[in-house]
Amino acid sequence: MAPLRRGGAKGSQGDTSAGAELAQSRRLDSIKKNRVHHESQRKWLKISFLGSSGLLASLLLWSFLNGDDGATEVLAHHNEILQNKFIEVICSEDYDSHKRFEGCTPRKCGRGITDIVITREEAQQLRRIAEKGLSLGGSEGGASILDLHSGALSFGKHFVNLYRYFGAKIQNVFSEEDFLLYRDVRQKIQHAIGQAFVINISSMYLTKPTFFSRINSTEAKTTHDEYWHPHIDKVTYGSFDYTSLLYLSDYMKDFGGGRFVFMEEGFNKTVEPKVGRSIITGYNIPGSFNFGIFFRSD
Repeated sequence: MAPLRRGGAKGSQGDTSAGAELAQSRRLDSIKKNRVHHESQRKWLKISFLGSSGLLASLLLWSFLNGDDGATEVLAHHNEILQNKFIEVICSEDYDSHKRFEGCTPRKCGRGITDIVITREEAQQLRRIAEKGLSLGGSEGGASILDLHSGALSFGKHFVNLYRYFGAKIQNVFSEEDFLLYRDVRQKIQHAIGQAFVINISSMYLTKPTFFSRINSTEAKTTHDEYWHPHIDKVTYGSFDYTSLLYLSDYMKDFGGGRFVFMEEGFNKTVEPKVGRSIITGYNIPGSFNFGIFFRSD
Protein backbone atom coordinates (compact mmCIF):
# COMPACT_ATOMS: atom_id res chain seq x y z
CA MET A 1 0.00 0.00 0.00
CA ALA A 2 2.90 2.27 0.81
CA PRO A 3 4.14 2.23 -2.79
CA LEU A 4 0.64 3.19 -3.93
CA ARG A 5 0.59 6.15 -1.55
CA ARG A 6 4.06 7.18 -2.63
CA GLY A 7 2.99 6.80 -6.24
CA GLY A 8 -0.10 8.92 -5.49
CA ALA A 9 2.07 11.58 -3.88
CA LYS A 10 4.28 11.76 -6.98
CA GLY A 11 1.21 12.21 -9.19
CA SER A 12 -0.08 15.05 -6.99
CA GLN A 13 3.30 16.83 -7.19
CA GLY A 14 3.30 16.46 -10.98
CA ASP A 15 -0.20 17.98 -11.21
CA THR A 16 0.84 20.86 -8.99
CA SER A 17 3.93 21.49 -11.12
CA ALA A 18 1.88 21.46 -14.32
CA GLY A 19 -0.64 23.88 -12.81
CA ALA A 20 2.13 26.21 -11.76
CA GLU A 21 3.60 26.17 -15.27
CA LEU A 22 0.16 26.93 -16.77
CA ALA A 23 -0.37 29.85 -14.39
CA GLN A 24 3.10 31.18 -15.17
CA SER A 25 2.37 30.92 -18.91
CA ARG A 26 -0.88 32.81 -18.47
CA ARG A 27 0.89 35.54 -16.51
CA LEU A 28 3.50 35.88 -19.26
CA ASP A 29 0.78 36.08 -21.92
CA SER A 30 -1.00 38.75 -19.90
CA ILE A 31 2.23 40.74 -19.51
CA LYS A 32 2.89 40.51 -23.27
CA LYS A 33 -0.65 41.62 -24.09
CA ASN A 34 -0.39 44.56 -21.69
CA ARG A 35 2.99 45.48 -23.16
CA VAL A 36 1.60 45.39 -26.73
CA HIS A 37 -1.43 47.39 -25.61
CA HIS A 38 0.73 50.06 -23.93
CA GLU A 39 3.10 50.20 -26.91
CA SER A 40 0.09 50.60 -29.20
CA GLN A 41 -1.26 53.36 -26.98
CA ARG A 42 2.12 55.11 -27.01
CA LYS A 43 2.31 54.77 -30.80
CA TRP A 44 -1.13 56.31 -31.30
CA LEU A 45 -0.45 58.98 -28.70
CA LYS A 46 2.75 59.84 -30.60
CA ILE A 47 0.90 59.93 -33.92
CA SER A 48 -1.86 61.98 -32.33
CA PHE A 49 0.71 64.38 -30.86
CA LEU A 50 2.50 64.77 -34.19
CA GLY A 51 -0.81 65.26 -35.96
CA SER A 52 -1.89 67.83 -33.39
CA SER A 53 1.50 69.55 -33.66
CA GLY A 54 1.20 69.64 -37.44
CA LEU A 55 -2.33 71.01 -37.20
CA LEU A 56 -1.23 73.61 -34.65
CA ALA A 57 1.70 74.64 -36.87
CA SER A 58 -0.65 74.94 -39.84
CA LEU A 59 -3.10 77.01 -37.83
CA LEU A 60 -0.32 79.24 -36.54
CA LEU A 61 1.06 79.73 -40.07
CA TRP A 62 -2.43 80.46 -41.41
CA SER A 63 -3.00 82.93 -38.60
CA PHE A 64 0.42 84.49 -39.21
CA LEU A 65 -0.16 84.89 -42.94
CA ASN A 66 -3.73 86.10 -42.71
CA GLY A 67 -3.49 87.87 -39.39
CA ASP A 68 -6.27 89.67 -37.57
CA ASP A 69 -6.57 93.24 -36.45
CA GLY A 70 -4.35 92.52 -33.48
CA ALA A 71 -1.50 91.05 -35.53
CA THR A 72 -1.57 93.12 -38.73
CA GLU A 73 -0.65 96.73 -39.37
CA VAL A 74 -1.65 98.42 -42.62
CA LEU A 75 1.25 100.61 -43.72
CA ALA A 76 -0.65 102.09 -46.66
CA HIS A 77 -4.40 102.05 -47.33
CA HIS A 78 -5.62 102.14 -50.91
CA ASN A 79 -7.82 105.20 -50.25
CA GLU A 80 -5.01 107.47 -49.00
CA ILE A 81 -2.32 109.41 -50.86
CA LEU A 82 1.22 109.01 -49.54
CA GLN A 83 3.95 111.40 -50.58
CA ASN A 84 7.19 109.87 -49.36
CA LYS A 85 6.58 107.54 -46.43
CA PHE A 86 9.74 105.85 -45.20
CA ILE A 87 9.93 103.26 -42.43
CA GLU A 88 13.46 102.79 -41.14
CA VAL A 89 14.32 99.39 -39.68
CA ILE A 90 17.29 97.82 -37.94
CA CYS A 91 19.96 96.73 -40.41
CA SER A 92 20.60 93.03 -40.77
CA GLU A 93 23.84 91.24 -39.96
CA ASP A 94 22.97 88.75 -42.73
CA TYR A 95 23.65 91.43 -45.34
CA ASP A 96 27.33 91.67 -44.40
CA SER A 97 27.94 88.29 -46.03
CA HIS A 98 26.93 89.70 -49.44
CA LYS A 99 29.18 91.62 -51.80
CA ARG A 100 28.98 95.35 -51.21
CA PHE A 101 29.35 98.20 -53.70
CA GLU A 102 30.48 101.60 -52.50
CA GLY A 103 27.94 104.30 -53.29
CA CYS A 104 25.21 101.80 -54.15
CA THR A 105 24.79 99.47 -51.18
CA PRO A 106 22.21 100.90 -48.74
CA ARG A 107 23.68 102.88 -45.84
CA LYS A 108 20.39 102.95 -44.00
CA CYS A 109 17.76 100.27 -43.96
CA GLY A 110 14.04 100.40 -44.54
CA ARG A 111 11.06 100.63 -46.87
CA GLY A 112 9.58 103.48 -48.81
CA ILE A 113 5.99 103.87 -50.01
CA THR A 114 4.97 106.72 -52.31
CA ASP A 115 2.07 107.62 -54.59
CA ILE A 116 3.74 110.56 -56.35
CA VAL A 117 6.55 108.98 -58.40
CA ILE A 118 4.40 108.98 -61.54
CA THR A 119 0.99 110.37 -62.45
CA ARG A 120 -2.14 108.27 -62.74
CA GLU A 121 -2.16 108.95 -66.50
CA GLU A 122 1.39 107.58 -66.85
CA ALA A 123 0.37 104.49 -64.87
CA GLN A 124 -2.62 103.94 -67.16
CA GLN A 125 -0.38 104.27 -70.23
CA LEU A 126 2.03 101.72 -68.74
CA ARG A 127 -0.87 99.36 -68.14
CA ARG A 128 -1.87 99.60 -71.80
CA ILE A 129 1.71 98.73 -72.79
CA ALA A 130 1.59 95.68 -70.53
CA GLU A 131 -1.80 94.62 -71.88
CA LYS A 132 -0.55 94.82 -75.47
CA GLY A 133 2.45 92.65 -74.72
CA LEU A 134 0.61 90.09 -72.59
CA SER A 135 -2.10 89.76 -75.25
CA LEU A 136 0.53 87.94 -77.34
CA GLY A 137 0.76 85.13 -74.81
CA GLY A 138 0.06 84.69 -71.13
CA SER A 139 0.39 81.92 -68.59
CA GLU A 140 -2.10 79.08 -68.19
CA GLY A 141 -1.80 79.69 -64.45
CA GLY A 142 -2.44 82.76 -62.34
CA ALA A 143 0.74 84.78 -63.01
CA SER A 144 1.97 86.08 -66.38
CA ILE A 145 5.09 88.17 -66.98
CA LEU A 146 6.38 90.44 -69.73
CA ASP A 147 10.02 91.56 -69.64
CA LEU A 148 10.73 94.23 -72.25
CA HIS A 149 14.48 94.08 -71.56
CA SER A 150 15.07 90.37 -72.15
CA GLY A 151 11.95 89.72 -74.24
CA ALA A 152 10.68 87.04 -71.84
CA LEU A 153 6.94 86.43 -72.17
CA SER A 154 4.78 83.84 -70.41
CA PHE A 155 3.40 81.49 -73.04
CA GLY A 156 1.21 78.68 -71.70
CA LYS A 157 3.34 76.70 -69.27
CA HIS A 158 6.58 78.05 -70.73
CA PHE A 159 8.34 81.27 -71.75
CA VAL A 160 9.27 82.60 -75.18
CA ASN A 161 11.44 85.49 -76.33
CA LEU A 162 8.82 87.74 -77.90
CA TYR A 163 11.38 89.56 -80.08
CA ARG A 164 12.53 86.31 -81.68
CA TYR A 165 9.16 84.53 -81.61
CA PHE A 166 7.16 87.34 -83.24
CA GLY A 167 10.00 89.03 -85.13
CA ALA A 168 9.10 92.15 -87.11
CA LYS A 169 5.46 91.94 -85.96
CA ILE A 170 6.55 93.49 -82.65
CA GLN A 171 6.93 96.84 -84.44
CA ASN A 172 3.16 96.83 -84.87
CA VAL A 173 2.61 96.09 -81.17
CA PHE A 174 4.87 98.57 -79.36
CA SER A 175 5.57 102.12 -80.49
CA GLU A 176 8.64 104.25 -79.93
CA GLU A 177 6.55 106.34 -77.51
CA ASP A 178 5.88 103.19 -75.46
CA PHE A 179 9.59 102.56 -74.92
CA LEU A 180 10.27 106.25 -74.18
CA LEU A 181 7.57 106.25 -71.49
CA TYR A 182 8.97 103.03 -70.03
CA ARG A 183 12.45 104.60 -69.85
CA ASP A 184 11.13 107.81 -68.25
CA VAL A 185 9.23 105.90 -65.56
CA ARG A 186 12.29 103.77 -64.81
CA GLN A 187 14.37 106.92 -64.31
CA LYS A 188 11.73 108.42 -61.99
CA ILE A 189 11.76 105.27 -59.86
CA GLN A 190 15.55 105.38 -59.78
CA HIS A 191 15.41 108.97 -58.48
CA ALA A 192 12.87 107.92 -55.83
CA ILE A 193 15.21 105.16 -54.63
CA GLY A 194 18.13 107.59 -54.48
CA GLN A 195 16.07 110.08 -52.48
CA ALA A 196 14.73 107.46 -50.03
CA PHE A 197 18.12 105.87 -49.33
CA VAL A 198 20.34 108.94 -49.85
CA ILE A 199 22.20 107.35 -52.76
CA ASN A 200 23.66 109.05 -55.84
CA ILE A 201 21.56 107.72 -58.72
CA SER A 202 24.61 107.63 -61.01
CA SER A 203 25.92 104.79 -58.80
CA MET A 204 22.83 102.62 -59.33
CA TYR A 205 22.28 100.37 -62.31
CA LEU A 206 19.25 98.44 -63.47
CA THR A 207 19.60 94.71 -62.93
CA LYS A 208 17.34 91.83 -63.91
CA PRO A 209 14.67 90.61 -63.93
CA THR A 210 12.61 93.73 -64.63
CA PHE A 211 9.10 92.93 -65.77
CA PHE A 212 5.37 93.57 -65.88
CA SER A 213 3.32 91.02 -63.97
CA ARG A 214 -0.38 90.23 -64.36
CA ILE A 215 -1.87 88.21 -61.51
CA ASN A 216 -5.33 86.68 -61.27
CA SER A 217 -7.13 83.91 -59.37
CA THR A 218 -6.57 81.18 -61.99
CA GLU A 219 -5.23 77.95 -60.47
CA ALA A 220 -1.44 77.64 -60.63
CA LYS A 221 -0.11 75.29 -63.31
CA THR A 222 3.63 75.60 -62.62
CA THR A 223 5.83 76.85 -59.78
CA HIS A 224 6.19 80.16 -61.67
CA ASP A 225 2.49 80.76 -61.01
CA GLU A 226 2.88 80.42 -57.23
CA TYR A 227 3.66 84.05 -56.52
CA TRP A 228 2.37 84.01 -52.92
CA HIS A 229 5.31 82.22 -51.27
CA PRO A 230 7.46 84.12 -48.75
CA HIS A 231 10.65 85.39 -50.37
CA ILE A 232 13.59 87.76 -50.06
CA ASP A 233 14.67 89.14 -53.44
CA LYS A 234 18.26 89.65 -52.28
CA VAL A 235 18.45 85.92 -51.54
CA THR A 236 16.48 84.88 -54.63
CA TYR A 237 18.33 87.03 -57.18
CA GLY A 238 21.59 88.01 -55.48
CA SER A 239 22.23 91.11 -57.59
CA PHE A 240 19.38 93.07 -56.00
CA ASP A 241 20.20 95.80 -53.48
CA TYR A 242 16.82 97.46 -53.98
CA THR A 243 13.47 96.36 -55.35
CA SER A 244 10.67 98.61 -56.52
CA LEU A 245 7.08 97.53 -57.12
CA LEU A 246 4.86 99.86 -59.15
CA TYR A 247 1.14 99.06 -59.07
CA LEU A 248 -1.05 99.57 -62.14
CA SER A 249 -4.37 98.44 -60.58
CA ASP A 250 -6.54 99.40 -57.62
CA TYR A 251 -7.18 97.16 -54.63
CA MET A 252 -10.90 96.41 -54.03
CA LYS A 253 -11.78 97.91 -57.43
CA ASP A 254 -9.90 95.90 -60.06
CA PHE A 255 -9.32 92.87 -57.81
CA GLY A 256 -9.49 91.48 -54.28
CA GLY A 257 -6.61 90.03 -52.31
CA GLY A 258 -3.20 90.81 -53.77
CA ARG A 259 -1.94 92.90 -50.84
CA PHE A 260 1.80 92.97 -50.28
CA VAL A 261 2.87 91.76 -46.85
CA PHE A 262 6.08 92.28 -44.93
CA MET A 263 6.28 89.27 -42.61
CA GLU A 264 7.93 90.20 -39.35
CA GLU A 265 8.46 88.47 -36.07
CA GLY A 266 5.05 88.26 -34.39
CA PHE A 267 3.00 90.34 -36.82
CA ASN A 268 2.49 91.36 -40.46
CA LYS A 269 2.65 94.76 -42.15
CA THR A 270 0.58 95.14 -45.31
CA VAL A 271 0.42 97.52 -48.25
CA GLU A 272 -2.81 97.86 -50.22
CA PRO A 273 -2.19 98.38 -53.96
CA LYS A 274 -3.43 101.39 -55.91
CA VAL A 275 -2.67 102.75 -59.38
CA GLY A 276 0.70 104.53 -59.37
CA ARG A 277 1.75 103.39 -55.88
CA SER A 278 5.38 102.38 -55.54
CA ILE A 279 6.99 100.25 -52.83
CA ILE A 280 10.76 100.67 -52.54
CA THR A 281 12.74 98.24 -50.41
CA GLY A 282 16.40 98.28 -49.47
CA TYR A 283 17.71 94.82 -48.67
CA ASN A 284 20.01 95.65 -45.79
CA ILE A 285 17.14 94.65 -43.47
CA PRO A 286 16.52 91.81 -40.98
CA GLY A 287 16.99 88.89 -43.33
CA SER A 288 16.39 85.91 -41.07
CA PHE A 289 12.71 86.67 -40.54
CA ASN A 290 11.87 89.60 -42.82
CA PHE A 291 10.09 88.14 -45.84
CA GLY A 292 7.90 89.66 -48.49
CA ILE A 293 4.76 87.87 -49.61
CA PHE A 294 1.70 88.56 -51.75
CA PHE A 295 -1.77 87.55 -50.62
CA ARG A 296 -3.46 85.50 -53.35
CA SER A 297 -5.77 87.41 -55.68
CA ASP A 298 -9.50 86.76 -55.49
